[in-house]
Amino acid sequence: MTGEKKLSVLIREMKPFVNKGEYVFTTVKDIPNINKEDIVGQFKEAEGITLILEKKVADNLELAYSFIASWITLKIHSALDAVGLTAAFSSELAKHDISCNVVAGFYHDHIFVDKKDETKTINVLTNLSKSI
Repeated sequence: MTGEKKLSVLIREMKPFVNKGEYVFTTVKDIPNINKEDIVGQFKEAEGITLILEKKVADNLELAYSFIASWITLKIHSALDAVGLTAAFSSELAKHDISCNVVAGFYHDHIFVDKKDETKTINVLTNLSKSI
């Protein structure tokens, strides 16, 4: 069940995949009225609970957001203690003026980028992968 740790393999085999849809980050004090099946991600902070939801779910719940994102999954199973992958792809995206919000799951890394940067992001990540 352990993931890949070798940076060159992680980059070469990351295989970025675009999940269909539009996604938003929002914050709530509690989540009793939100179907847990609709929550893509959540993180508890002192100020509230950050939720990642499909835009249509947030709209239906009348939740505020200011950023509409594409969700890109790196298909390689990366180890949670792998060193350098986030730095490598985020640095490369920054060179192309692409902001990214990263969430590490048990199996994969997930990158949320501005919806308008979706294609550009896939191109940058694919080129990075081919450079190794």
